Amino acid sequence: MIGHDIELTILDVQGDQVRVGIKAPRNVAVHRKEIYEEIRKENLSAVAVKDTNLQLLNEKFKKKDDSTTS
Repeated sequence: MIGHDIELTILDVQGDQVRVGIKAPRNVAVHRKEIYEEIRKENLSAVAVKDTNLQLLNEKFKKKDDSTTS
């Protein structure tokens, strides 16, 4: 058990491979590590792009404000 609502079960063992079953609430995301890492990288890339676009927008608004105050 992990906490009160996540249950791990060993389904099968063959040589050096182990099949694991996971019962978890639907609101808990369960991914293999390599999939989780890919999702995390994509999310970081998306945030970086948004930050760049926000910075560009801020610069454009500053230029517009400067031109209207002069």
